[in-house]
Amino acid sequence: MTEVFSSNSELVLQRSVDINLSDSGSRHEDIRELYQISETCAFITSNNYKKVALQFPDELLVDCVAVSAALEKETNAKTYILGDTTYGSCCVDEVAAEHVGADCIVHYGRSCLSPSRRLPLMYVFGKRPINVQECAAAFRELYPDQESHVIILYDVTYSHAIDDLQRLLGDTYPNVVFSVLRADHSHGHACEPFKVRTNSDCQDDTFVHKFGRRFTLTNFMMTWNRCSFCSFNPDTSTGRAESININKALMKRYYAIERAKDASVVGILVGTLGVANYLNIIEQLKESIRKVGKKSYMFAMGKINVPKLANFLEIDVYVLVACPENSLLDSGEFYRPVVTPFEMETACNKHREWSGEYITDFQDLLPGGSSHVDFTESDHSTNDDTTDVSLITGALRSSCLRSSPEPTDGSSSSSSVVVRNQTLTMANTNAAASFLSGRSWQGLERKLGEAPVVKAVEGKRGIAIAYEEEGTERKDSACPDHKNLNYRKQSGV
Repeated sequence: MTEVFSSNSELVLQRSVDINLSDSGSRHEDIRELYQISETCAFITSNNYKKVALQFPDELLVDCVAVSAALEKETNAKTYILGDTTYGSCCVDEVAAEHVGADCIVHYGRSCLSPSRRLPLMYVFGKRPINVQECAAAFRELYPDQESHVIILYDVTYSHAIDDLQRLLGDTYPNVVFSVLRADHSHGHACEPFKVRTNSDCQDDTFVHKFGRRFTLTNFMMTWNRCSFCSFNPDTSTGRAESININKALMKRYYAIERAKDASVVGILVGTLGVANYLNIIEQLKESIRKVGKKSYMFAMGKINVPKLANFLEIDVYVLVACPENSLLDSGEFYRPVVTPFEMETACNKHREWSGEYITDFQDLLPGGSSHVDFTESDHSTNDDTTDVSLITGALRSSCLRSSPEPTDGSSSSSSVVVRNQTLTMANTNAAASFLSGRSWQGLERKLGEAPVVKAVEGKRGIAIAYEEEGTERKDSACPDHKNLNYRKQSGV
């Protein structure tokens, strides 16, 4: 468990961003080809867009000025560069684009392809270099049996090489299936996530070959935990078999589900503002949490870290609503566990049983999704208590299934304050307030008139990092006579 929940302020000045310059097209290719300047200009002019937001990841910011200048030169549009995104750079930052009143977004680099709905969108993945011949040779070495059932997945930045790879392997490997990108031209040039051209589910004898970066490899291995995985690294042109302990990883996630079952207060972390239907899954989570007698609070804090979440000790477990690539966190260093919407639904909905399957995309949990399970209460009466045993503490725990009350005045049934008359209000039980009342320290208290009145004394001389009496007197040429007289005063003076 992490003991320190605050970072050293000096680290901010020393922090650097790791940038892989090999991602930048200005080092080895023409910018017009890499960033598809002609296609982007056609997208802007054909739709008569006047304000265009250009979203770049950190590794491509080195070329953002050149790309912006090229687009403005060939179109009548004004471009705005979005660099520091609110959440992960793989997601489309529609909120930042709306702040400048953009008509559309052009997203550059790697993307999770999560669906968006607010603004027209065009993806420019780029063309990261890859040796297709060496990739095919590594594939043949990993899969000597030409009858093997293999699904080939890839990062979107290598989509330009898939046709060449398919020509090299298609004739000799009849059971190889290539994942494809399906363009949705009704909403700009946005794309849907990977669709696999097969009608059969992945069986135990199915192999999955993934090449590109390892951002999504863990998610794939968790989701298709009955398959064997191999990967190819385009930077080193080497392939290898992946061998993480799936059973151990799944049991670790199951432990997080048990922690969610024991929780009384749940914090819902908003990890995206651009993925479609994120508000729907938040409402579904709030309703599921309420029905089992738990309290929920919603937090919108941008990119999460350990110090941020450590400020709320009354929260027993957090559930992160984000895109599939950013939702699966290793919460070992956090003060409280961070679970996914699927894990929280499993903890709350007794009709969803743990079967070893794993879902990282919350779209599948919504009504109409492939893994949606109704939270029915037909077999329970109102406020019916169900009791089971915690696998962590061994104690009995009770879940109070509550039906949704029907409001009589048209107001929301989840309101925490209910108006009784013009002058009197009644507040429901608040878990956070109850937790605060039990603390020994509840914040700064003025205590006027209680503290004794004493005479003011002269304080320390110098600056905060080097007081004179500490033997580390600082001589600053810019401030040769820097002496601050500080006075220590007690309350009430």
